[in-house]
Amino acid sequence: MIASLRGVVAEVIEGAVVLDVGGVGYGLRVCLNDLAKLSIGREAKVYIYEHIREDMHDLFGFVEQSTKNLFVQLLSVKNVGPKVAQAILDIGNEGEVRLAIANGDVRMLQSAKGVGKRAAEQVVVELRDKVGAPVGEGAENVVGRAGTGRMDEAAQALVALGYSEADAQAALSGINETLPTETRIKQALKGRR
Repeated sequence: MIASLRGVVAEVIEGAVVLDVGGVGYGLRVCLNDLAKLSIGREAKVYIYEHIREDMHDLFGFVEQSTKNLFVQLLSVKNVGPKVAQAILDIGNEGEVRLAIANGDVRMLQSAKGVGKRAAEQVVVELRDKVGAPVGEGAENVVGRAGTGRMDEAAQALVALGYSEADAQAALSGINETLPTETRIKQALKGRR
């Protein structure tokens, strides 16, 4: 496993960076914010995420470990692969992306290439309590709001996923209110099937 690489940025080819490490050029996919931090001819240390499949071996590079951690969190969301995770990171800097997820800003997440409303909502539902960003006020088109209580957050998330308010309340009625919001939402979604 490659955890990080240190070398000289040799070239940029279609959004990928070639990092020369001791004469070996590693092609790294990087998000736009990190691309702006890397200069051709300058040395850089890049944290690596390896995506290995039967037919490909992609390396994703991140200037900061925390950005790589967010990328890995995004990959934990159902139906989010490396390209979608990278597209989400391209919508802003790491802090802005974390804040969008924490605030449930579905509209901002949808602005990422290849991310539809359902995928954006899924990212919010699964990661809003895990991204480590404080929930801010004033975000539009959000799934849940801070200060509305656990029941309301879970119900609002279900409404954003297509439930009516009555159906959302009914789906949550038999679920323990002391459970984390995300767990309650997942249990309600399982009960629908």
